[in-house]
Amino acid sequence: MTAVEIFMWWLDLDLASKEWLRENLRADEIPVPVLQGIAEAGGPRPADVSVVLSAADWDFIETQSEFVD
Repeated sequence: MTAVEIFMWWLDLDLASKEWLRENLRADEIPVPVLQGIAEAGGPRPADVSVVLSAADWDFIETQSEFVD
């Protein structure tokens, strides 16, 4: 299965989830509501929730995502 690139679902992610991800960069554990938000926005839905976001996804969140959503 091909991974869904973050830029394809980031704009559809709810604001609360975006804020949590920005405030908790590279967190080892992501809360269930944020995981659900990612899945609902069209992002990854892996069985192993510890690998929902790749290093490249975290880089995007840190450097490319805009705080004005």
